[in-house]
Amino acid sequence: MQVGKRIFLKRELPDKNLIEKYKKLPSSNVADCMNRRGAMAPRIKLMSKPKAEMCGPAFTVHNRPGDNLTIYAALKYCHEGDIIVIDNEGDNTRAVIGEVMMTWLRDQRHVAGVVVDGPIRDIDSLRNWDLPIYAVSTTPNGPYKEGPGEINVPISCGNISVNPGDLMLGDADGVVKIAREKAAELLPIVEKFHQEDEAKAASFHNGTGNIDWLDEKLKNKDYKIIDDIYRP
Repeated sequence: MQVGKRIFLKRELPDKNLIEKYKKLPSSNVADCMNRRGAMAPRIKLMSKPKAEMCGPAFTVHNRPGDNLTIYAALKYCHEGDIIVIDNEGDNTRAVIGEVMMTWLRDQRHVAGVVVDGPIRDIDSLRNWDLPIYAVSTTPNGPYKEGPGEINVPISCGNISVNPGDLMLGDADGVVKIAREKAAELLPIVEKFHQEDEAKAASFHNGTGNIDWLDEKLKNKDYKIIDDIYRP
């Protein structure tokens, strides 16, 4: 993907009521209801200690690997409640953001989270923050500030495509992207699935649940059930 030098100030955004409703749903249920797709690669891990789920519209940043000039521009142009989603083109050699920039995002811009497909630094401090911070790793190596880069363009982060304004949801399991134009349609499906999933967990806890479907499934998949020990 070619990196240019463009900063788009406007995005189509999801309804705020949708954001509030998705905050109550686990990322796993959302991913299940999207054909078990849409979750970022597990290399992107929660690095901080938020008290609540991360949920908000994507403010996308595509920077040259190991460079954070465009991320600094994001500090200027992002808005309260945004999720800063950074495409670092898979580079894992330099931290592109640390405590100083994160402090501005948290205390001056009041963003709802930061997702970096690459390293961060100053983890001794950031690991205790309430701000949801997701990244691949940490390193003391710092970035360059040369560009190029783009803001609010389609990017790739964690092996999935993210468009500006897509709904981002994150918890301890990881980060899921919900396409902005599909968010309203998907919501009741996820809410119903979540209720059923909680009921299933409760039935397994109290002993009323069952896995009666399993025998037929194994049979259809040609499993052999052998009432004996393994012998080479």
